[in-house]
Amino acid sequence: MIEPTAIAVQSAKSETRDRRVDVSTATPFVELVDIWKSFGPIHALRGVSLDFMPGETFALLGDNAAGKSTLMKILTGVHQPTRGTIKVDGEPVVFERPATARARGIEMVYQDFALSENLDIRSNIFLGRERRKSYLGGLIKVLDNAAMGREAEKVIAALDLKMNPQLKVRRLSGGQRQAVAIGRALAFDAKLIIMDEPTANLAVGKVERLLDLTHRLHDLGVGVIIITHRLDEAFAVAGRFAVMRQGQVVGRFRAGDVTEREVSQLISKGVTTHQRAEEGR
Repeated sequence: MIEPTAIAVQSAKSETRDRRVDVSTATPFVELVDIWKSFGPIHALRGVSLDFMPGETFALLGDNAAGKSTLMKILTGVHQPTRGTIKVDGEPVVFERPATARARGIEMVYQDFALSENLDIRSNIFLGRERRKSYLGGLIKVLDNAAMGREAEKVIAALDLKMNPQLKVRRLSGGQRQAVAIGRALAFDAKLIIMDEPTANLAVGKVERLLDLTHRLHDLGVGVIIITHRLDEAFAVAGRFAVMRQGQVVGRFRAGDVTEREVSQLISKGVTTHQRAEEGR
């Protein structure tokens, strides 16, 4: 469980909005080493190796069927790799199911946000992991709505949101729903949040709010992986990114080291104009 008060102090002290992390000195929170995944004769992933640093925003790019979603399902325990190693804080781990990955601080925010429209914000944040209080030596357990309400308020404050925890989700905009889904992850001590096409269900005017949220998560020391088709989005928020094609990583870059045009060529052809020129020499 996060300590929202400590988070608020940390946020106040953080004066930088720089999304970049010094990867030369930082220790990866998560490492994927030579990950392969086969479904019968189909090799969905072929030797993928990537690392993700604490507090950084990392963009994972590629066309449909490039392997992005399969890789993230392995990272979140939905699938297990055919071979390869996952490390968390340098320790090899096996994620047998999503709950195992969540226990290590890895959470997924899906395109549809996976919220219940008929419940309020507080209930959605704790959906499936409700707080309860016991009576008669544990014989009777009831929902602790007061405690969940207090914790929901602190999570909302940590993300600098202006929402009443008792508001029904059906009354929220796409951007607000996304913030609730992120808040749900934070409430359970997420260290790495994966966002699948995070602006797919947002109005154009709400994309800036997503950028603000990723900066806020950076300030809180929470890493973010964004799976996206939008290069402008990736270049706006990510300090590092990787391009996948046909189940392999065909490029890894830091922000500022490559252009959108070069990345577009990697996505569509697996090679950039610069690489083709070098190979022709």
